Amino acid sequence: MSDSLPMTIPAPLTPAQRTQIINLVRRAAKAEILPRFRTLGTKDIDQKSGPMDVVTAADKDAEKMIARGLLSMFPNALIVGEESMTEEKIAQLADAEMGFAIDPVDGTWNFAHGLATFGVILAMTRFGVPVFGLIYDPITDEVLVADETTPAQVIAPRRPARAVSVSKGGPVEDLSGFASFYNLPEAMRPQMATLMTRFQRLYMLRCAAHEFRMVALGHVDFVLCSNLSPWDHAAGALIVKQAGGHVACLDGTDYRAQMRSGYLLCAPDAATWGRVRDAMSFLLDDEPPT
Repeated sequence: MSDSLPMTIPAPLTPAQRTQIINLVRRAAKAEILPRFRTLGTKDIDQKSGPMDVVTAADKDAEKMIARGLLSMFPNALIVGEESMTEEKIAQLADAEMGFAIDPVDGTWNFAHGLATFGVILAMTRFGVPVFGLIYDPITDEVLVADETTPAQVIAPRRPARAVSVSKGGPVEDLSGFASFYNLPEAMRPQMATLMTRFQRLYMLRCAAHEFRMVALGHVDFVLCSNLSPWDHAAGALIVKQAGGHVACLDGTDYRAQMRSGYLLCAPDAATWGRVRDAMSFLLDDEPPT
Protein backbone atom coordinates (compact mmCIF):
# COMPACT_ATOMS: atom_id res chain seq x y z
CA MET A 1 0.00 0.00 0.00
CA SER A 2 1.36 3.43 -0.89
CA ASP A 3 2.29 5.71 2.00
CA SER A 4 1.88 8.86 -0.10
CA LEU A 5 -0.53 11.54 1.00
CA PRO A 6 -4.07 11.30 -0.40
CA MET A 7 -4.86 13.41 -3.45
CA THR A 8 -6.59 16.70 -2.68
CA ILE A 9 -10.13 16.70 -4.01
CA PRO A 10 -11.91 20.05 -4.38
CA ALA A 11 -15.17 20.45 -2.55
CA PRO A 12 -18.41 20.45 -4.58
CA LEU A 13 -19.71 23.81 -5.70
CA THR A 14 -21.67 25.67 -3.07
CA PRO A 15 -25.19 26.89 -3.89
CA ALA A 16 -23.80 30.41 -4.11
CA GLN A 17 -21.12 29.34 -6.60
CA ARG A 18 -23.70 27.53 -8.72
CA THR A 19 -25.82 30.68 -8.80
CA GLN A 20 -22.77 32.77 -9.72
CA ILE A 21 -21.98 30.52 -12.66
CA ILE A 22 -25.58 30.50 -13.89
CA ASN A 23 -25.73 34.30 -13.67
CA LEU A 24 -22.38 34.60 -15.46
CA VAL A 25 -23.68 32.54 -18.37
CA ARG A 26 -26.90 34.54 -18.49
CA ARG A 27 -24.98 37.83 -18.55
CA ALA A 28 -22.72 36.60 -21.34
CA ALA A 29 -25.73 35.59 -23.41
CA LYS A 30 -27.43 38.94 -22.83
CA ALA A 31 -24.30 40.95 -23.64
CA GLU A 32 -22.63 38.99 -26.43
CA ILE A 33 -25.02 36.43 -27.96
CA LEU A 34 -28.60 37.69 -28.13
CA PRO A 35 -27.75 41.13 -29.61
CA ARG A 36 -26.15 39.32 -32.57
CA PHE A 37 -28.95 36.80 -33.14
CA ARG A 38 -30.54 37.37 -36.56
CA THR A 39 -28.41 40.49 -37.08
CA LEU A 40 -25.34 38.79 -38.58
CA GLY A 41 -24.35 39.33 -42.19
CA THR A 42 -22.38 36.85 -44.25
CA LYS A 43 -19.20 38.85 -43.54
CA ASP A 44 -19.76 38.25 -39.80
CA ILE A 45 -19.60 34.45 -40.17
CA ASP A 46 -16.24 32.74 -40.56
CA GLN A 47 -15.56 29.15 -41.52
CA LYS A 48 -13.35 26.88 -39.44
CA SER A 49 -12.97 23.40 -40.94
CA GLY A 50 -15.60 23.94 -43.64
CA PRO A 51 -18.93 25.59 -44.56
CA MET A 52 -20.86 23.61 -41.96
CA ASP A 53 -18.35 24.45 -39.19
CA VAL A 54 -18.63 28.17 -38.54
CA VAL A 55 -17.78 30.72 -35.87
CA THR A 56 -19.03 34.22 -35.12
CA ALA A 57 -18.02 37.10 -32.87
CA ALA A 58 -20.73 35.91 -30.47
CA ASP A 59 -18.85 32.64 -29.95
CA LYS A 60 -15.51 34.35 -29.37
CA ASP A 61 -16.67 37.20 -27.16
CA ALA A 62 -19.05 35.12 -25.04
CA GLU A 63 -16.31 32.57 -24.40
CA LYS A 64 -13.88 35.28 -23.31
CA MET A 65 -16.46 36.77 -20.92
CA ILE A 66 -17.35 33.39 -19.38
CA ALA A 67 -13.68 32.37 -19.07
CA ARG A 68 -12.80 35.66 -17.33
CA GLY A 69 -15.66 35.22 -14.90
CA LEU A 70 -14.73 31.63 -14.07
CA LEU A 71 -11.09 32.55 -13.46
CA SER A 72 -12.14 35.34 -11.12
CA MET A 73 -14.00 32.74 -9.05
CA PHE A 74 -11.55 29.85 -9.50
CA PRO A 75 -8.08 31.28 -10.32
CA ASN A 76 -6.39 27.87 -10.52
CA ALA A 77 -8.96 26.19 -12.78
CA LEU A 78 -8.09 24.83 -16.22
CA ILE A 79 -10.31 26.49 -18.81
CA VAL A 80 -10.99 24.71 -22.11
CA GLY A 81 -13.16 26.73 -24.48
CA GLU A 82 -14.15 25.58 -27.94
CA GLU A 83 -12.84 28.73 -29.61
CA SER A 84 -9.51 28.82 -27.74
CA MET A 85 -8.87 25.13 -27.20
CA THR A 86 -5.71 23.17 -27.89
CA GLU A 87 -5.38 19.41 -27.90
CA GLU A 88 -2.85 19.78 -25.09
CA LYS A 89 -5.41 21.58 -22.91
CA ILE A 90 -8.03 18.93 -23.57
CA ALA A 91 -5.60 16.18 -22.55
CA GLN A 92 -4.79 18.11 -19.36
CA LEU A 93 -8.39 17.69 -18.17
CA ALA A 94 -7.46 14.15 -17.11
CA ASP A 95 -5.05 15.53 -14.49
CA ALA A 96 -6.81 18.77 -13.54
CA GLU A 97 -8.43 18.90 -10.11
CA MET A 98 -10.78 21.55 -11.46
CA GLY A 99 -11.45 22.00 -15.15
CA PHE A 100 -14.13 23.91 -17.04
CA ALA A 101 -15.25 23.18 -20.61
CA ILE A 102 -17.17 25.96 -22.37
CA ASP A 103 -19.19 25.93 -25.58
CA PRO A 104 -20.24 29.59 -25.79
CA VAL A 105 -22.67 29.07 -28.68
CA ASP A 106 -23.47 25.43 -29.27
CA GLY A 107 -25.27 25.06 -32.57
CA THR A 108 -23.39 27.96 -34.18
CA TRP A 109 -24.56 27.02 -37.70
CA ASN A 110 -28.17 27.26 -36.49
CA PHE A 111 -27.45 30.55 -34.68
CA ALA A 112 -25.67 32.05 -37.66
CA HIS A 113 -28.60 31.18 -39.95
CA GLY A 114 -31.32 32.56 -37.70
CA LEU A 115 -32.53 29.30 -36.13
CA ALA A 116 -33.33 29.44 -32.42
CA THR A 117 -31.93 25.94 -31.76
CA PHE A 118 -28.71 26.93 -30.01
CA GLY A 119 -27.48 27.17 -26.44
CA VAL A 120 -24.59 27.64 -24.05
CA ILE A 121 -22.92 24.59 -22.51
CA LEU A 122 -20.63 24.62 -19.48
CA ALA A 123 -19.17 21.68 -17.60
CA MET A 124 -16.93 21.43 -14.55
CA THR A 125 -14.71 18.36 -14.39
CA ARG A 126 -12.57 16.69 -11.75
CA PHE A 127 -9.72 14.61 -13.20
CA GLY A 128 -11.76 14.26 -16.39
CA VAL A 129 -14.99 13.25 -14.65
CA PRO A 130 -17.91 15.68 -15.15
CA VAL A 131 -19.10 16.89 -11.73
CA PHE A 132 -21.23 19.91 -12.72
CA GLY A 133 -23.13 20.55 -15.92
CA LEU A 134 -25.16 23.44 -17.27
CA ILE A 135 -27.11 23.82 -20.50
CA TYR A 136 -28.61 27.26 -21.08
CA ASP A 137 -31.20 28.30 -23.65
CA PRO A 138 -30.82 32.08 -24.18
CA ILE A 139 -34.12 32.30 -26.04
CA THR A 140 -36.25 31.00 -23.14
CA ASP A 141 -33.79 31.92 -20.34
CA GLU A 142 -34.11 28.31 -19.16
CA VAL A 143 -31.23 26.51 -17.43
CA LEU A 144 -30.85 22.74 -17.22
CA VAL A 145 -28.35 21.95 -14.47
CA ALA A 146 -26.99 19.08 -12.40
CA ASP A 147 -24.02 18.13 -10.30
CA GLU A 148 -22.62 14.80 -9.16
CA THR A 149 -24.66 14.74 -5.93
CA THR A 150 -28.04 16.21 -6.91
CA PRO A 151 -30.72 15.36 -9.47
CA ALA A 152 -30.94 17.28 -12.72
CA GLN A 153 -33.38 20.15 -12.68
CA VAL A 154 -34.75 22.96 -14.82
CA ILE A 155 -34.56 26.54 -13.59
CA ALA A 156 -36.79 28.93 -15.52
CA PRO A 157 -37.95 32.52 -14.91
CA ARG A 158 -40.99 32.98 -12.67
CA ARG A 159 -41.32 29.25 -12.05
CA PRO A 160 -40.00 27.08 -9.23
CA ALA A 161 -37.09 24.80 -10.08
CA ARG A 162 -38.27 21.30 -10.97
CA ALA A 163 -36.57 17.94 -11.26
CA VAL A 164 -36.41 16.31 -14.69
CA SER A 165 -36.48 12.67 -15.65
CA VAL A 166 -35.59 10.59 -18.68
CA SER A 167 -38.17 8.52 -20.56
CA LYS A 168 -39.21 4.99 -19.66
CA GLY A 169 -37.28 3.48 -22.57
CA GLY A 170 -38.52 0.34 -24.26
CA PRO A 171 -37.93 -1.81 -27.35
CA VAL A 172 -36.01 -0.37 -30.29
CA GLU A 173 -39.13 -0.04 -32.45
CA ASP A 174 -40.67 2.34 -29.89
CA LEU A 175 -37.60 4.54 -29.41
CA SER A 176 -36.79 7.95 -30.83
CA GLY A 177 -33.46 9.65 -30.51
CA PHE A 178 -30.60 11.62 -31.99
CA ALA A 179 -27.67 10.40 -34.03
CA SER A 180 -25.17 12.76 -35.65
CA PHE A 181 -25.40 11.09 -39.06
CA TYR A 182 -23.00 13.39 -40.93
CA ASN A 183 -20.38 13.17 -38.18
CA LEU A 184 -20.08 9.42 -38.70
CA PRO A 185 -17.40 7.91 -40.93
CA GLU A 186 -18.75 7.97 -44.48
CA ALA A 187 -18.55 4.19 -44.75
CA MET A 188 -20.86 3.83 -41.75
CA ARG A 189 -23.61 6.15 -42.97
CA PRO A 190 -25.52 3.67 -45.17
CA GLN A 191 -25.90 1.26 -42.24
CA MET A 192 -27.03 4.08 -39.95
CA ALA A 193 -29.55 5.17 -42.59
CA THR A 194 -31.18 1.74 -42.52
CA LEU A 195 -31.89 2.20 -38.81
CA MET A 196 -34.30 5.00 -39.68
CA THR A 197 -36.81 2.29 -40.56
CA ARG A 198 -36.14 0.32 -37.37
CA PHE A 199 -36.37 3.05 -34.74
CA GLN A 200 -39.55 5.05 -34.36
CA ARG A 201 -37.63 8.23 -35.24
CA LEU A 202 -34.01 9.34 -35.70
CA TYR A 203 -33.29 13.07 -35.58
CA MET A 204 -30.35 15.45 -35.78
CA LEU A 205 -30.62 19.03 -34.48
CA ARG A 206 -27.00 20.10 -35.08
CA CYS A 207 -27.01 21.25 -31.47
CA ALA A 208 -25.82 19.03 -28.61
CA ALA A 209 -27.35 21.42 -26.06
CA HIS A 210 -30.89 20.77 -27.26
CA GLU A 211 -30.32 17.10 -28.02
CA PHE A 212 -29.16 16.41 -24.45
CA ARG A 213 -31.96 18.60 -23.13
CA MET A 214 -34.59 16.56 -24.98
CA VAL A 215 -33.18 13.29 -23.58
CA ALA A 216 -32.94 14.59 -20.00
CA LEU A 217 -36.52 15.86 -20.12
CA GLY A 218 -37.78 12.51 -21.46
CA HIS A 219 -38.99 13.89 -24.79
CA VAL A 220 -36.76 11.48 -26.73
CA ASP A 221 -35.08 8.29 -25.59
CA PHE A 222 -31.41 8.45 -26.52
CA VAL A 223 -28.57 10.39 -28.07
CA LEU A 224 -25.52 8.97 -29.83
CA CYS A 225 -22.53 11.33 -29.98
CA SER A 226 -19.41 11.12 -32.11
CA ASN A 227 -16.50 13.51 -32.65
CA LEU A 228 -16.24 13.75 -28.87
CA SER A 229 -15.31 17.07 -27.29
CA PRO A 230 -15.58 18.20 -23.66
CA TRP A 231 -17.48 21.40 -24.48
CA ASP A 232 -20.18 19.49 -26.38
CA HIS A 233 -20.65 16.37 -24.28
CA ALA A 234 -19.37 16.57 -20.68
CA ALA A 235 -22.26 18.63 -19.30
CA GLY A 236 -24.97 16.69 -21.14
CA ALA A 237 -23.56 13.32 -20.11
CA LEU A 238 -23.76 14.32 -16.44
CA ILE A 239 -27.20 15.91 -16.75
CA VAL A 240 -28.71 12.83 -18.43
CA LYS A 241 -27.13 10.60 -15.79
CA GLN A 242 -28.52 12.75 -12.98
CA ALA A 243 -31.92 12.66 -14.69
CA GLY A 244 -31.88 8.89 -14.22
CA GLY A 245 -30.25 7.83 -17.47
CA HIS A 246 -27.54 5.34 -18.34
CA VAL A 247 -24.43 6.92 -19.86
CA ALA A 248 -21.39 5.12 -21.31
CA CYS A 249 -19.24 4.94 -24.39
CA LEU A 250 -20.53 2.58 -27.05
CA ASP A 251 -17.82 0.04 -26.17
CA GLY A 252 -19.03 0.03 -22.55
CA THR A 253 -16.25 2.13 -21.04
CA ASP A 254 -16.92 5.09 -18.76
CA TYR A 255 -17.04 8.48 -20.44
CA ARG A 256 -14.33 11.03 -19.60
CA ALA A 257 -14.17 14.64 -20.74
CA GLN A 258 -10.73 14.33 -22.32
CA MET A 259 -11.90 11.66 -24.79
CA ARG A 260 -11.61 12.70 -28.43
CA SER A 261 -12.56 9.50 -30.25
CA GLY A 262 -15.18 6.80 -29.98
CA TYR A 263 -18.92 7.18 -29.40
CA LEU A 264 -20.96 8.27 -26.39
CA LEU A 265 -24.43 6.79 -25.91
CA CYS A 266 -26.98 8.13 -23.41
CA ALA A 267 -30.27 6.29 -22.84
CA PRO A 268 -32.96 6.03 -20.12
CA ASP A 269 -31.72 2.82 -18.49
CA ALA A 270 -29.17 0.06 -18.92
CA ALA A 271 -31.57 -2.27 -20.74
CA THR A 272 -32.59 0.35 -23.31
CA TRP A 273 -28.95 1.44 -23.66
CA GLY A 274 -28.04 -2.15 -24.48
CA ARG A 275 -30.73 -2.44 -27.15
CA VAL A 276 -29.59 0.77 -28.86
CA ARG A 277 -25.95 -0.31 -28.56
CA ASP A 278 -26.75 -3.66 -30.16
CA ALA A 279 -28.54 -1.94 -33.05
CA MET A 280 -25.54 0.33 -33.60
CA SER A 281 -22.82 -2.20 -32.87
CA PHE A 282 -21.57 -1.96 -36.47
CA LEU A 283 -19.98 1.35 -35.47
CA LEU A 284 -17.59 -0.50 -33.17
CA ASP A 285 -16.01 -2.17 -36.18
CA ASP A 286 -14.76 1.22 -37.33
CA GLU A 287 -14.27 2.83 -33.92
CA PRO A 288 -10.79 4.23 -33.35
CA PRO A 289 -9.07 3.38 -30.07
CA THR A 290 -9.89 5.63 -27.10
